[in-house]
Amino acid sequence: MELRTLGYFVATADAGTVSAAAERVHVTQPSLSRQLRALERELGVDLFERGQRRLELSPAGRALLPRARALLDDAEALRRAARVHARGALERVTVAAPATTLTDVVSPFLTTLAPEDPVPSVHETDGASAQEALRAGADLVIVAGRPPQPLASRALPPLPVWAYLPADHPWAGRECVDLAALAEQPLVVLPAPHPARRVLDAALTTAGLDAPRLLEASNGTVAQALCAAGRGVAVVSDDPRFGLARVAVWLDGGSDAHGDADGDADGDADGDDDVLRVRLHCAWDPRHPAADVLAELAGRIGDFVVARYPS
Repeated sequence: MELRTLGYFVATADAGTVSAAAERVHVTQPSLSRQLRALERELGVDLFERGQRRLELSPAGRALLPRARALLDDAEALRRAARVHARGALERVTVAAPATTLTDVVSPFLTTLAPEDPVPSVHETDGASAQEALRAGADLVIVAGRPPQPLASRALPPLPVWAYLPADHPWAGRECVDLAALAEQPLVVLPAPHPARRVLDAALTTAGLDAPRLLEASNGTVAQALCAAGRGVAVVSDDPRFGLARVAVWLDGGSDAHGDADGDADGDADGDDDVLRVRLHCAWDPRHPAADVLAELAGRIGDFVVARYPS
């Protein structure tokens, strides 16, 4: 059994059609079909139920797919380990993160790297989980919420979620605004899966508040642009743009809706609990041959966040 053929099986299961899978793995459709048939003969089971358009996994295929993924992951870990040992160090590192984090945290952090550090590349996660991003080739991924075990992780310092205002807004110049007062304003918010939107929704729910006037923007830059155009107060975690003022959002005595962007409390006992914040985590595979290097890099990213966004 060849790992390449297992990769064809996984690619076809993910793509749903032989044509889409063939394009993904860069082989012809007839060749891919032959490889899949050969794998089924070798295993003695049908992996797919073949319909007119899509290939549906058979019961055996559904049972064997996780094992195939695990074998491919282990093989890739072996390749990475061999490369690290052959070179004596981690020469390249791929960091994956949401778009806002790439812009406001990862990219500025990259400017601090020394010549002896691994050469970095970055990928946008597009809502992928930590496991999915690592499986897709990332060495280190930044996600909202605590990554599940057995992944190794390090919590980054909480990042503020700001209320952005036009410079002539009555709140401009204040340090913070109460959540209840904010809920009375027209708000420009991010899509529901975004960490800043999730902690806002959780805080409003915990406080028993409604925010009926919501304008949803595709990303933080667009949200701030709409705020500058007078469409509402933008509630985002991005760095400031368009000359806007910003204020922290006071949770009126504290709330569980902060920190992990999934409603879990940070467990901190300081005043930061009273301000709307989102907590991100760096995650990596503890089996990575350069796991110690990735842990050290995650710690440096945490130190950078502290310096860039002091409490």
